[in-house]
Amino acid sequence: MDDVMDESRACAPGPTGDNRPIGVFDSGLGGLTVARSIATALTHESIYYVGDTKRCPYGPRTEHEVRSFALQAGRWLEAHDVKIIVIACNTATAAALSVAQQTLNVPVIGVIAPGARAAINTTRTRKVGVLATELTVRSGAYTRAIQNLDAGVDVYGCPAPSFVDIVERELATGAHLQERWLESGDIFDTPDIRAEVARTLTPIADTEVDTVVLGCTHFPLLAGPIRHALGAGVRVVSSAEETTRELTDILQRRGQLAAEGVEPQHRFATTSDNLAAFAAAGSFIFGQPLKSIEHVDLPELERLYRR
Repeated sequence: MDDVMDESRACAPGPTGDNRPIGVFDSGLGGLTVARSIATALTHESIYYVGDTKRCPYGPRTEHEVRSFALQAGRWLEAHDVKIIVIACNTATAAALSVAQQTLNVPVIGVIAPGARAAINTTRTRKVGVLATELTVRSGAYTRAIQNLDAGVDVYGCPAPSFVDIVERELATGAHLQERWLESGDIFDTPDIRAEVARTLTPIADTEVDTVVLGCTHFPLLAGPIRHALGAGVRVVSSAEETTRELTDILQRRGQLAAEGVEPQHRFATTSDNLAAFAAAGSFIFGQPLKSIEHVDLPELERLYRR
């Protein structure tokens, strides 16, 4: 578990709640799948989302680069008075979770431990595939997280470097403007995408895995082609719902859930220079309009990191 506190540090629930926003960070748009889950389950909570779209994807980058990017975003969110930070990016979780928890002054959770729990709760053969970016697979973070829960589970990592590019490219075309995202596929379930997904999944297609974890928050958008390639006998799980459950538990124990009846105020920020494109694609994934979007300059983030 991404252990950001113990019971001895839990705060007693306050009568008025804590209406500060939940900070959510991702390398781009994919983390909005997690933000959507949070907004759906915690209807009174406000979210402050940062997407580092200009430097996306993180998968091919070095661990040092990703760690610095995550700390930059974390400090930026911390400066905007969030009460907790969710690193809604598997690559950044693998590279930076522990150092972010040690460095920042608010609790920080990631998406790998929740994804590992979802896999353990689903598998029956105790053979689990992990579909993720190169850095996440290379780090071994999912293998450790899964085997910390059940040392007898065999874990098969499968890098999918093209999947983030597919999602970002499809969103950039504007095809999503006439569609509503459904987890079963939609604009992402085309013959070309199915062929690329099948090719990428070849290393685990002949294993005996019965569960595959979507180890990148972009990948739920490709769930349809992924399920098609793996076949009906393989369950596909993502970390979004399990992360939301962990987040809810932490806020409850700390007495930091927002007060009942509070109208949530969702805000969004991006390093992209094209706010209109971010708004259109983000609204498609988040499931509601992104009404408040701001641009964050990279020099501003870098100054915070050097502080």
